[in-house]
Amino acid sequence: MTAKLVHQIETHIVQAFANNPRPDLTYHTLVHTQGVVHAAEQLAKHYKLDETEELVVLAAAWFHDVGYLSGPPENHEERSTELAAQFLTEQGVSVGIIEQVKGCIRATKLPQSPRNRLEEILCDADMFHLASEDYKDKQKLLRKEKENLTGVAISGSEWRQKNIALLETHEYFTKYARNHLEEGRATNLRRLKEKQAEKNTDSKPEAKPAAVVNPQSVVNPEVAATEPAPDKKKNKDNKSDRGIETMFRTTSSNHLRLSEIADSKANIMISVNSIMVSILVSILPRRIEENPNLMMPTALFLTTSVLTIVFAILATRPNVTQGTFSHEDILQKKGNLLFFGNFHRMSLGEYEWGIQELMQDSRYLYDTMTRDIYYLGLVLAKKYKLLRVAYTIFMFGFVTSILAFLTVFLFFSK
Repeated sequence: MTAKLVHQIETHIVQAFANNPRPDLTYHTLVHTQGVVHAAEQLAKHYKLDETEELVVLAAAWFHDVGYLSGPPENHEERSTELAAQFLTEQGVSVGIIEQVKGCIRATKLPQSPRNRLEEILCDADMFHLASEDYKDKQKLLRKEKENLTGVAISGSEWRQKNIALLETHEYFTKYARNHLEEGRATNLRRLKEKQAEKNTDSKPEAKPAAVVNPQSVVNPEVAATEPAPDKKKNKDNKSDRGIETMFRTTSSNHLRLSEIADSKANIMISVNSIMVSILVSILPRRIEENPNLMMPTALFLTTSVLTIVFAILATRPNVTQGTFSHEDILQKKGNLLFFGNFHRMSLGEYEWGIQELMQDSRYLYDTMTRDIYYLGLVLAKKYKLLRVAYTIFMFGFVTSILAFLTVFLFFSK
C-alpha cells in the first residue's frame, strides 16, 4: 500500500512540474526534488523506518517544494502543505499522517526547525547538497534563480560570502548526516574560502596617479576626523570566530568517527575469536584423544584467540573518572564541563552554574574545547595502540597455529 501510494505521489508531482513550467526556476526543479527524495530514502533505510514513517518522509520530500510552482518563494512551504493535504485527502490518507507530512514540510523553512526524527530526516535530506561534489554547480543554479526572481544581479563575491556563512553555521540534525556529510560540507567550505581569498587578492586596487585637487572640494580635516571608520576589526573577529568554531566542530567529529571505527574493529576481533574458540573447544577434544600431537597447536591457537580477545576488550573498556568538579576548578578555569566523566555525580544546579560560567568567557570555552579534544586524542591513541597489539597477536598467532596444525597432519598423523 505504501509503495503504491508513494508511486502515485511521484506521478502527481512529475505531472505538476510538467503542467506548470517555470523557466525562472533553475534550482528548485524536479531534479532537485528527486535528489531530496533519494536522500530521504537513504536516511529512511538507515533508520529502518516503518511503513507509516517512511510514507510521511517520502510524501513530504515529494511535496516540499511544489509550492514554488504556484507563487513566489516566500511562504512556498505553506502552499506545499496545502497541496499535499489536498492530494493525500483525495487518496484517503488519515488526518494524522497528513499532519505529520505538513509538519515535515514546514520544518524545512529556513532556519530549519525540526521537532522530531521524521522532520530531522527531511531537513537533512533537503540539505544533502551542501556536502555534494557538485555543490558548486548547484549554487550557480540557485544564484541564477535568485537573480531571475528578484531581477537584481548578485556579484560572485557577495554570493560566495553568503554560501560561506551558510556552510559555517549549518549543522545537520541526524547522526547519520553528521557522520557522512560533515566532511563534504567542510571540504566545500574550504574551497569557497580559498576562492574568495583568491578573488579578494586579485581585486585589490592598484595605486592611481595623483589627481588635480579642486580646493573647494577639499574636506575639512576636523570633519573627516570625526567620521566613524568602518568597523573592519569587528568583521574580521566575527569571521575568525566562525573559522575557529568550524575547526573545533570538524576536529571533534573526526575524533568521534575514529573512536567508532576503533570500537568496530575491536568488536570484530572479539566476535571472530569467540566463534573460533567455541568451534575449537567443541570439536578438537575428540581429535586430541586420537592424536595427542594436536595438543600443542591447539594450545597455541587458544592462547592466540584469548590474548586477542583480552586486548580487544581492553581497547573498548570504558574508563569513568570521579565525576566531580569544585567551584575553585571553574573559577580557576580548570574544569572541563564538556566531558560527562567530570560532572556525572554533580547536581543539576551545580552543573548549570558551571555551564553559565563557561559560556560567559569565550577564552575559557575555547580552552575547554581544546582540552576535550586533546584528552579524546589520548584515549584514541590508547585504543589504537591496544588494537594494534590485538591485531598483531592475531596475525602472527593465527598463521603460526595453522602451520602447526599442518605440520601435525602432514608428519605426525597416524
